[in-house]
Amino acid sequence: MPADRTHWDEVYGARTEAALTWFEAEPGLSLSLITTYAAPNDPVIDIGGGASRVMDALIALGFSRLSCLDLSQAALEASEARLGDRAGEVNWIAADVTHWAPRPAAYALWHDRAAFHFLTAPDQRAAYVARMAMALRSGGHAVIMTFAEDGPETCSGLPVQRYSPASLAAELDRHAPGGFVPVTSARHLHRTPKGAEQAFQVSVLRRT
Repeated sequence: MPADRTHWDEVYGARTEAALTWFEAEPGLSLSLITTYAAPNDPVIDIGGGASRVMDALIALGFSRLSCLDLSQAALEASEARLGDRAGEVNWIAADVTHWAPRPAAYALWHDRAAFHFLTAPDQRAAYVARMAMALRSGGHAVIMTFAEDGPETCSGLPVQRYSPASLAAELDRHAPGGFVPVTSARHLHRTPKGAEQAFQVSVLRRT
């Protein structure tokens, strides 16, 4: 997630939510993973959640300790408007995750569907991993999805860093040695609103 709020506000302002390449009317994979590794009373944070439907779906499932962080205030406002009276059930955080100061061990689950792969500089990745390690409680889980090694090379006009599950685990270990243990991984093909397929890797890691 590059530190350019204006860029992302413009991205969200230029198209309707359903026209964004990452749009999912029903975030089935995210929900399956979140509900596997977290209970409704667990604190969960969605990194780069923006205008996605993850918060809507988790509220409907009875999750009550939700946070959503995004660089774009416009994206968060879109989610708040969509949720209406239920928006107050989410802690909305407008921040660059690489500069954010989380409370230690505040979360049981960290969900990132497509933010980490925008961090193309080593210092950005180090800052992200340090904050994830701080924010997750021992035994908590990180669900991180990125473009796979054969996925797109750019997204929304920005370069991305592509990963396999092994290279992602190695990158996390480089910045937080021994801090995360791989639990499971999978390949996922996301179909964009225009019908294109994007290859993702999906990794779940446990905080030691």
